[in-house]
Amino acid sequence: MNYQEFISPQTEFFKLPQPFSLECGEVLLGVEVAYRTWGKLNSSGDNAVLICHALTGGVDASDWWEPLFGANKAFDPEVDFIVCSNVLGSCYGTTGSVSINPQTNRAYGASFPQITIRDMVNLQAHLIQALSIQRIKLVIGGSLGGMQVLEWALLYPNLVEAMAPIAVSGRHSAWCIGLSEAQRQAIYADPNWLEGNYTQDKQPSQGLAVARMMAMSTYRSWGSFEHRFERKQDLNEFAISSYLQHQGQKFIQRFDANTYITLTRAMDSHDIARGRGSFTDVLGNVKKSTLVIAIDSDILYPPHEQQQLAALIPNAKFAWLNSLHGHDAFLINMAELNDLVINFRHKLGFFRS
Repeated sequence: MNYQEFISPQTEFFKLPQPFSLECGEVLLGVEVAYRTWGKLNSSGDNAVLICHALTGGVDASDWWEPLFGANKAFDPEVDFIVCSNVLGSCYGTTGSVSINPQTNRAYGASFPQITIRDMVNLQAHLIQALSIQRIKLVIGGSLGGMQVLEWALLYPNLVEAMAPIAVSGRHSAWCIGLSEAQRQAIYADPNWLEGNYTQDKQPSQGLAVARMMAMSTYRSWGSFEHRFERKQDLNEFAISSYLQHQGQKFIQRFDANTYITLTRAMDSHDIARGRGSFTDVLGNVKKSTLVIAIDSDILYPPHEQQQLAALIPNAKFAWLNSLHGHDAFLINMAELNDLVINFRHKLGFFRS
């Protein structure tokens, strides 16, 4: 097999043959899912590993989690059949705000319906079925990806063998919801944001850039910013100001404002107990082997939220990812993360098929 194809496969697309019903009651037609796979599904269909990406991520998991891919690493394509799909509502190939609504022949834009984490997972389940996967050995992801991980164990317990939610809570806190709302209001305040009248040449780019700047300030930590920037200035501009402005401008080249609104609202809907009973009882009924990973410097999803998950899930193990870098550490301190996942899989006894 060509090494480059092995590590960086082409993105494929699965088109759902039937209408897709959402929790809000609306129905989407012609839904497509963008995904990538690494390795081969075995004859029993039970060597799958599902990677769930974060808010602005995509299917290229072997790029953003490259140190975790390879022989004897967390994700070994010689052994595992690894799947990463783009979430419902995103702008990287799966049906979302930038997609054409088959009923209007125009992009959905701001009219794209409200979705939830459960909608995302239900759509992923259709892809898993289409790929003939009978068993998911491990479902893993951080942040928004971690929300999907938890819902996988609750919605499809017979499919999932083990899970590893990283830097996430069992329900979105008022802290996170408030931060998301402030970011959305930055987009709404942009003169080019016109609800229900989306056009590609009238993107609320500056509002989206400001939203990204707000978000980046919560993805890192006090210590991370102080270590890198302190009060360094170039003439009259602080280094941290230049950094955030650069991140905002870079972001608007690759992301869509209505998508950002859709996905942050979906994250705000995250509550594993919604409609299921008490929070404690719901987590207590999760019987999957679980590795809960907390980042000690995370200010967005503070460690006590992961400690709560680990305390309430009966078969959970808790692990620290110690880092100066805050919430984004699961995308930065990858050698340490790789070791945690390998150790977890070895202890479960299914690192090799």
